[in-house]
Amino acid sequence: MSDEAMKIFEMAGAVKKGHFLLTSGLHSPVYWEKFRILQYPNYTEQLCCLIAQHFKEQKIEVVAGPTTGGIIIAFETARQMGVRGVFAEKEGERRVFRRDFNIAPDERALIVDDILTTGGSIRGTMDAVHKLGGIVVGIGVLVNRSAEKIDFGVPLFSCICNPTVVYRADECPLCAAHIPLVKPGSQS
Repeated sequence: MSDEAMKIFEMAGAVKKGHFLLTSGLHSPVYWEKFRILQYPNYTEQLCCLIAQHFKEQKIEVVAGPTTGGIIIAFETARQMGVRGVFAEKEGERRVFRRDFNIAPDERALIVDDILTTGGSIRGTMDAVHKLGGIVVGIGVLVNRSAEKIDFGVPLFSCICNPTVVYRADECPLCAAHIPLVKPGSQS
């Protein structure tokens, strides 16, 4: 699975090298530009198929993802599983379901996201599901780049597992070497 998924990321030019500021605030010499993948429906379909197939026996009733990339992944994974796809948006420091999205009590939810680094977006989406009484039965991500194992209390599936070094800003050797810091999405 990982080899097939990695080929897709490479064909799309989605693995970038340099000095990047991640959403988590951490710095990294590698950036996984998921939108290079998500712009191609056939690539997105293939990767979401891996997630859907992995969880096909789990009686999933809804697929939920965090904004922004998680919206597309939730939709496509849900489409393949024949269930609803919803997304959780940021509201201050937490995530909530808006737009009349709802999770019924005891509804079985699969959480999906694009890139896992610290797990903050996934935890926020899990909290939003739990707040409405839903049951999170698994997590699927395109890329798990976390260098440390993150325990969400449910099974985690990654299309690609590629631990990538990250640095706190005050300990970043790339900063010390004066390599320009790029905030993805703001520059090419």
